[in-house]
Amino acid sequence: MQRETMIARLESHGDAPWDMVIVGGGATGLGVAIDSASRGYKTLLLERHDFAKGTSSRSTKLVHGGVRYLQQGNVSLVMEALKERGILRQNAPHLVHDLPFVVPNYDWWEAPFYGIGMRVYDMLAGKYGFGPSKNLSRDETVERLPTIETEGLRGGVVYHDGQFDDARLAINMATTAVEQGAVLLNYVNVLRLEKTDDIVSGLVAVDEETGTEYTVQAKVVINATGPFSDAVRQMENPEAKPMIRPSQGVHIVLPKAFLPGNTAIMVPHTDDGRVLFAIPWHDHVVVGTTDTPIEEATEEPRALAEEITFLMTHAARYLTKDPTPEDVRSVFVGIRPLVAGGDEENTAALSRDHSLTISKGGLVTITGGKWTTYRHMAEDTVDQAAILAGLEERATVTRTLNIHGYHKHAEEFGSLAIYGTDARKIEAIVREDVTWAAKIHPALPTIGAEVVWAAREEMARSVEDVLARRTRSLLLHARASVEAAPAVAKILALVLGRDQAWEAAQVEAYETLATGYLLE
Repeated sequence: MQRETMIARLESHGDAPWDMVIVGGGATGLGVAIDSASRGYKTLLLERHDFAKGTSSRSTKLVHGGVRYLQQGNVSLVMEALKERGILRQNAPHLVHDLPFVVPNYDWWEAPFYGIGMRVYDMLAGKYGFGPSKNLSRDETVERLPTIETEGLRGGVVYHDGQFDDARLAINMATTAVEQGAVLLNYVNVLRLEKTDDIVSGLVAVDEETGTEYTVQAKVVINATGPFSDAVRQMENPEAKPMIRPSQGVHIVLPKAFLPGNTAIMVPHTDDGRVLFAIPWHDHVVVGTTDTPIEEATEEPRALAEEITFLMTHAARYLTKDPTPEDVRSVFVGIRPLVAGGDEENTAALSRDHSLTISKGGLVTITGGKWTTYRHMAEDTVDQAAILAGLEERATVTRTLNIHGYHKHAEEFGSLAIYGTDARKIEAIVREDVTWAAKIHPALPTIGAEVVWAAREEMARSVEDVLARRTRSLLLHARASVEAAPAVAKILALVLGRDQAWEAAQVEAYETLATGYLLE
């Protein structure tokens, strides 16, 4: 997956219309690209920044049915998500794994109430279940969660859900789409939509790296830009009524010592009615998430002081050691593209179901949903888009299509396990130059060879691409990632053929970006 190759394929396509052109390179857009290309449709995807730059790299890192939706009575959404959770683990076992969760019980009624609820969750999962739930004694709960607050603790309920690395899955999905024949490009910004007889027939986009403009013909254009969907809809119709009600979810990252072991905590009802998680992830702990309505989506959303206070307060309530601001390694914020369906005051009540709309001008917009259900969203989208474009009807193959890197026992690759079958190729890069075996920073797991791989094979174009998404350095330890930026810039400059001025500019830009992930 190399950008120069993708540009050459775009240019060689000429004026012929693409079967499907997708705007947006997050989870949904990448899923649509895989589904479309694997059916044999000529597929182009354009992303104005980097793949998974937005919400798709800032999730709670869970592939789950949604216990909260079960509480709300949305059984159909839970069943769909549980099925998709199982399919995703089958298709990407190197990135998706089982994670046990414990719901700690402090009141007499919680054990029977949540015990029954989790058994319903198991029943809905059926053959796609990750493991049976069961009630735990007080001692069993403490054994699984040695740092749980024990005052008043009666016991717990353990259940199973899925965990993944969101940005790594997105990059592997991009590679999968390319392997299926799609053309994917990051840093290509759509400037406007083109119409023929009032019907969307293509678009004009600019390569942000070179300034080259491209006019692209399309049988159908698919808007998969998540929280920014309304902006694309208004390119086609400036009068289009906004359909997105954005909400932001904030997470804090703590050292592993706050939650040792491999079991997560799920608090089903916090002060604001949200579900709260404390999750072991890459030898750190992710605590989240909030649900705060915001006026508009931004590229780099920032946590509000009250959101940080909320997370710190609840972490202290359930953990024996109370986290301080100095303990927080990183703060990251994702924006949910919730679809407004009425006059709901609370975004927690808005639909998490996906919404597929087709405008009068033929623009297909897919939004809402969540990471877990991306494949099903993509299938629905391609089904409808193919009819709209007058394409030959072909069934999806993604239910059993392995995601790039597929390996059932990737743990044998040690620290490179998340790369699956690509791990051996990264080891080969180390053999090219032994200096690339060194870590980019003592506090980060990443080695130089991963930076080389990201630039050569995963279309990383900047220090941010490498530290935020190809590796998870920014989210795991923002300050350490800033200190590692010069070393990363140096390697990237070597691989991409950039000069020292580019290196310096990259480091400065990254330092500015990472400031927003630090809890000052």
